[in-house]
Amino acid sequence: MARPPRFDLDQLLDAAVRLAAASGPAGVTMSAVAKEVGAPSGSVYHRFAGRTVLLAEVWLRTVERFQEGWFAALEGEADPRRAGSAAARHVVAWSRAHPEEAALLLYGARDFGRAEWPGEQAGRAERGHRRVRAAVARLAAALGAEDPAALERVSVAVIDLPLSLVRRHLRAGEALPGHAEELAEECTAALLV
Repeated sequence: MARPPRFDLDQLLDAAVRLAAASGPAGVTMSAVAKEVGAPSGSVYHRFAGRTVLLAEVWLRTVERFQEGWFAALEGEADPRRAGSAAARHVVAWSRAHPEEAALLLYGARDFGRAEWPGEQAGRAERGHRRVRAAVARLAAALGAEDPAALERVSVAVIDLPLSLVRRHLRAGEALPGHAEELAEECTAALLV
């Protein structure tokens, strides 16, 4: 009977998140992850076929965990303006609660080697992207925003605006201010008129 692995997938991906937050995607290597958890390099290679898969998995796990709450916030309100504001608040609140993961997401999938991801990971990324686009389109339709400029306004309101608030503070090495969630909500509500 094979013995259970000493280092599970989440431990390895958590280490990769810490490395990415500290040094960016370039800091996420197979040997760096192994060293971070005190594992032999073989443990990392046993879980990931190579660095490309490691980068894909750390990005995907992080973005999927973020999106889970974002979709719940967006779909949890019947009123579309309140739903949009709740989604914007989630961006800031999640980033406050998960600063290392938020720092990782300040990079894009491209920075994590998106063009080289194998089919399975590329498919997961594309499905997530389509789901976000569909959610924004549904919100726009509920708001009566039908032309391309109106759809763009909704996207800016629920994605770009709260991300820019988070990005400015995290890139400066500052904690998010206590009023950040309210500010994101207020600005988003103003754009969703």
